[in-house]
Order: sequence, then C-alpha cells, then structure tokens
Amino acid sequence: MGTVIGLIAAVFMLYFPYEWCRRRRESERDYGLKWYMTRSSWRDVMIALCVTLIPLTVITFYWPYEWGGRGLKHPTLWVALDQLGGGIAAAVIEETFYRGWLQTVLTRKFGLYAGIILATVCFALSHLVVLTGWLRVATFFPGLVMAVLRHRGGSVMPSVIYHAVCNVWAVWLAPIP
Repeated sequence: MGTVIGLIAAVFMLYFPYEWCRRRRESERDYGLKWYMTRSSWRDVMIALCVTLIPLTVITFYWPYEWGGRGLKHPTLWVALDQLGGGIAAAVIEETFYRGWLQTVLTRKFGLYAGIILATVCFALSHLVVLTGWLRVATFFPGLVMAVLRHRGGSVMPSVIYHAVCNVWAVWLAPIP
C-alpha cells in the first residue's frame, strides 16, 4: 500500500506544476519548469558541489556508525543501483515540485527570502514521511543550496543536477543505516 501511495504522490508532484501552469495559462518558464542550463548555472552547480560535498566526504570518515559513518556496510551493487535510480528520480520529482512550483508560488506571495525558506522547510519536513530522524530534517541545508541554484539559474535543472549528485553521493558515502 505504501508503494502505491508513494507512486501517487510522485506522479502528483511531477505533473501538478505543469498542469497548474496550463490551467492558469502561465508560462512554465516563470516557474523554472523549462529545463535549461546556462554557463553560469554550470559554474554555480560545480561550486556548490565542491563547497558542500568535499567537506562532507571528509566528515563522513569520522561520523559515528549510526549516522552512516565508518563500519557501516555499504549496499550491494544491485541495491546501490536501485537506490541510485530512486535518488535520481526523487531529484527530478522533488525539484519540479518544491523548487519549480512551490518556491515560485511562495516567493510571489511572501517575497524572495521568505519564499525560499518556506519552500525549503516544506522540502525538509517531507523527508520525515518515510523515515524519521534529525538527519532527515538536515536536508534543509542542501535544500537552501538547491533553492538558490533554482533562483539564480531560472530553471529547476541546476537544482536537479545538484540534488541528483548529492543523492548519488549519499548512497555511496553516507548510506542511512
């Protein structure tokens, strides 16, 4: 039953923003839903990945076992591939909904900074639905990075790339026990 609910939620989160634009006769570009990358977007994504993942990679070697640190058995190849596919799909779905639609709606209503923070809080809290724990809520911080990438790039594509790479990183270097 949980799989069906998850699938319904994923389909809603992926298609609702496009349907919203169609019904309101608004441009998908205004919501960042036209996928493109500029040169500066590539630069921003690379800087964000280096600034966040290089230190996190070093830190993970000193994390306790309970946080996904040393001694934790990493997934088998097939499990890892399954998690990677899920992580990449989640990046596309979540960024379309949270950064494309929700961030745009909240920014229009409350202003840039409040809209980014509110959308990011919603993003972080949504990670508690499947699995609870403070590390799940810590998604707020990369969520802020993704929100800024979406804002600066004008498209969800930079945040999708950053999110997908972070999910791949998490599967290999910091799997949740």
